[in-house]
Amino acid sequence: MSPTAPALASKLDNLRSSAIRDLLKLTTRAEIISLAGGLPDAQLMPRDRLAAAAEAALTTQGCLQYTESPGWAPLREVLAVRESARLGRQVELAEVFVTHGSQQALALLAEVLLDPGALVVVEDPAYVGALQVFRAAGARIVAVPLDAEGMRTDVLEDLLARGERPAVVHTVSNFHNPGGVTMSRERRVHLAELAQAHGFWVIEDDPYGELWFDRPTPAPVATHSRNVIRLSSASKILSPTLRVGWLIAPESVCRGVELLKQGADLCGSALTQQMAAALLADETWLAGHVAHVRAVYGERAKALVHAVRTRFGDRVRCSDAAGGMFVWADFTDGTDTTALLSHALDAGVAYVPGSAFAVDAGHRSALRMCFTTSDAETLGDAVERLAVAAG
Repeated sequence: MSPTAPALASKLDNLRSSAIRDLLKLTTRAEIISLAGGLPDAQLMPRDRLAAAAEAALTTQGCLQYTESPGWAPLREVLAVRESARLGRQVELAEVFVTHGSQQALALLAEVLLDPGALVVVEDPAYVGALQVFRAAGARIVAVPLDAEGMRTDVLEDLLARGERPAVVHTVSNFHNPGGVTMSRERRVHLAELAQAHGFWVIEDDPYGELWFDRPTPAPVATHSRNVIRLSSASKILSPTLRVGWLIAPESVCRGVELLKQGADLCGSALTQQMAAALLADETWLAGHVAHVRAVYGERAKALVHAVRTRFGDRVRCSDAAGGMFVWADFTDGTDTTALLSHALDAGVAYVPGSAFAVDAGHRSALRMCFTTSDAETLGDAVERLAVAAG
C-alpha cells in the first residue's frame, strides 16, 4: 500500500508565484540588461551611514534582544513625527506600527480587515504583491481602471451606486507600481469622501512618495479621512535589507495587527530598527541623501522615456517619468508582450509583461520597465535591444 501524502491548504489552489520574482531568476546572466526587477540602486544606498548606525546600535545590548511587537519605541516616535508632518495632523504613537517591510503590513492588514469572500477593489493594472495578499485572504477582487490622474474614482462611485460594498480599497497613490501615474488631489479627496460615506477602509500603499523628480506629490489620501490606512517603507530611500516598513492606522487596527504579528514572527529586528531610527531622525542628512537619489533616478527615468518615444514613435505609448521607479508602456499595434519576452531575453533585455499585473485577463500589449539600476547609456541600449526583438 502506497502512503497517502498529506494535503496542503485549499487556499493555495488560487495562488500563483509572482511573475516578477520568477523572471528575476532568468535575468542574472551578465549579458541581459534587466528592466524587470523593482530594485533600488545598491550603489546609491548609504553604506557608510548604515555601517556607522549598525556600529552605534551594537554598543547597546538591546539591539541583540527581542523588541516590542509594534516596533522599537524610539523608531515609532521618529515615524510619528515624520508622518505628522506629512499628514498635517498629530499622529499618536499608538497609531504607528512597524512591520517587516510594508509588504508584511499589507499581509497582516488583509487578515485583520477581510473575511473570506469580502470585496476588495484594486487598481487596474494592479500591484502584484497586493493581488497575492488578497487572493491568499480569499477576497473577491474587482478592479477599476487607472488613467493619467490615478484611480478612476468615478468608476468606483458607480460600483458603489450599483450596490457593491467593498471592505477595502487598495491604491498605490504615488508613482503607481506598475502604472507610473500619481493620483490627483481631487481624486484623493473624492476617494476619502467615498470611504467616509460608505464605510470602507482605504489602504494607501506609498513606498515611492518621496522619490519625486520635478515637484512633491499631493497630500496623502490619509490626510482627508481616518478611514485611510497609510503604508510606507525605508526600502526605497535607505535599503531593502533593513526590512523596515510601517503603517499608520487607528489604534484598534494596530491592536489587531499586533495580535497577528505575534503569531507570525513575534517582533521585528531590534538591530535594523535602531539603525533605521538613527538615519530617519537625521533630517538634514536624509534630505540631502534623498535629493541625490531623486536626481539620479530622474535623469535615468527621462532617458528611458526619451529612448522609448524616439525609437518606437507612435508604436508605443508610455507613461511620463515624474517619480518613483517604473515606466508603463503599451504597444499600440497589439504586440503580445508575453510572447515577445522570450525574444527580448534572446536579444539581451528583460521586462515584466503587462499580463502579470492583470486581475483577470488583460494588458497583453503592455509592459513595465524599471529604470533605477542602469545609467542612461545602458537604458538606451536596452530599448534598442527591445526594438530589435519586437521587429
